[in-house]
Amino acid sequence: MEVLSLRHVSKSFGEVCAVSDLTLTVERGRVFGLLGPNGAGKTTTIRMVMNIIGPDTGEILVLGKPNRDGVLQRVGYLPEERGLYPKLPVGEVLELLAVLRGMERRDARRKIRLWLERFELAEWEKKPVEQLSKGMQQKVMIIGAVLHEPEIAILDEPFTGLDPISAGEVKDAILELVKKGSTVILSTHLMEQVEKLCDEICLINQGRAVLVGELTEVKRRFGEERVVLAYRGEPHFLQDPSLVAGYDDYGHYVEIRPRKGVTPQAILERAVREVEVRRFEIRQPSLNEIFIAVVKGASPEVAP
Repeated sequence: MEVLSLRHVSKSFGEVCAVSDLTLTVERGRVFGLLGPNGAGKTTTIRMVMNIIGPDTGEILVLGKPNRDGVLQRVGYLPEERGLYPKLPVGEVLELLAVLRGMERRDARRKIRLWLERFELAEWEKKPVEQLSKGMQQKVMIIGAVLHEPEIAILDEPFTGLDPISAGEVKDAILELVKKGSTVILSTHLMEQVEKLCDEICLINQGRAVLVGELTEVKRRFGEERVVLAYRGEPHFLQDPSLVAGYDDYGHYVEIRPRKGVTPQAILERAVREVEVRRFEIRQPSLNEIFIAVVKGASPEVAP
């Protein structure tokens, strides 16, 4: 079942076109990645979904209905900008957000305590928001977005300002939401998190969708595998254009892009003649590589 549908949606600010003829659908129970470089139109798209701003053209349906106040009560939203009341205690801020989403106060207080304990913020419940670090404020905002157990959770840069432990806690919370039947729309620049969490992605560049699909299918479409090689010695073969299309040297190892038609086995056979091979691995291109290549227009074989 489609929980979110955008059909030919466009939005301009003066002469600047932020979103152009965007069409996408999100299915229930998925983690959907909305990706793109800075200024691509991601946040504008999210704000249109949340009816903060209206599209110039096109249609947006949330849970099968126009995105008005009633249906948006069933959506959780984490904006990229922090929007907490700095002088209010953490518990009161979360209670206010819960009541605005239609929760009963008693139920809200119980769930607030559970979430604060889960995110190791219980001791801060009665302290004003302004005393929290940026990372702790981010976790409070995430709690506010999912406290009412929304059918759709739209999280714009949820990992901003989080240390690895806190990022892991948020990752677990996202997966738990999906397990309970929610749909998560995730906008982030952290491609590693997208690869771990997302079932499907939409990459927006200059307001247009340039790459859409299942993550596994996107990787398959992107092209040849990469070779990861750790070695000792002088790898002269890396400079052979008949064998190697390009490579990234990381000091301890090198990631090789074989020339079209060259197999990883051919790379290995040449490598063992020149260097001591310590590690040899074949992998798919990372989402980070795909992101850079598509945005820079370096991969013409990739298409929506």
